[in-house]
Amino acid sequence: MIATGRQVDLVLGDWTATVTELAAGLRLLAHGDVHLTQTYPADRLPPWACGIVLAPWPNRVRGGLWHLDGAPQQLDITEPKTGNASHGLLRNTGYRIAERDASSTRLEAGVFPQHGWPFRLDTSVTYTLTGDGLRVEHGVTNLSDAPAPYAVGAHPYLTISDVPTEELELLVRGATRLETDDASIPIAQRPVDGTPFDLRGGVRLGDVSLDACFTDLTLLDSSAAQLRAPDGRLVELVQDAGWDYLQVFTQPAFPTPDGDVLAVALEPMTAPADALNSGDGLRWLEPGESWSGGWGIRYTAA
Repeated sequence: MIATGRQVDLVLGDWTATVTELAAGLRLLAHGDVHLTQTYPADRLPPWACGIVLAPWPNRVRGGLWHLDGAPQQLDITEPKTGNASHGLLRNTGYRIAERDASSTRLEAGVFPQHGWPFRLDTSVTYTLTGDGLRVEHGVTNLSDAPAPYAVGAHPYLTISDVPTEELELLVRGATRLETDDASIPIAQRPVDGTPFDLRGGVRLGDVSLDACFTDLTLLDSSAAQLRAPDGRLVELVQDAGWDYLQVFTQPAFPTPDGDVLAVALEPMTAPADALNSGDGLRWLEPGESWSGGWGIRYTAA
């Protein structure tokens, strides 16, 4: 049994990528022998949500509870540790491989009415290798008879595989951090100036532990964040306009065949945690309305 389903292998010159049927996950992105995302075996579930698509909301919903026109909507609790509903409704869904060629693939999945979610959506994600990395495009159409809320994100762990993660420098172009409570739900927005969360000048990953959401992103050629190797090589997370949030999560025990390693997730999001309650970044789609937008990974060799 292959736990992540069918694998779609993409190739463009020195670039390779692998996308899984499960959660339309990005299981691998590499330039030659250098991996630019953390990977894992196809026959195991994605560790720490590695590479999966987060829809129709990213991150968490407090207690799985939100309100629609004053009526409570109780989602299934999928993160017992915090008592929240986490990372949307498609993380355990097998997507349909709708199109593919040598360097690109489009996968589709429906979101159907269920506990706490009285809407039907058609969603898609398209992965395309480019000359300098990977472009990821997300799409959605509201098939419901009423306006439906929507937000989306992704959960890649970026790396430069021939350099220990501890030695990489992380730079995040966010001027504001979302302060959270013990359930990882935002309770305030704080400027990063003068705090350990000001990552705009760069910080060595071995010196920090992070699980923080940033906004007020000042994009540089679409780049929201970057990892830099000591030799100058650079891997960047790029985000479209409207992708106004970035979650940074360091995981010191990411499993690999050679043992656990430090990994860092740079998660592009159109909305932060608990957007179904706060409304921050939440998009409401009219019946029949569609939307698309995306993000990418860009690599610059030394």
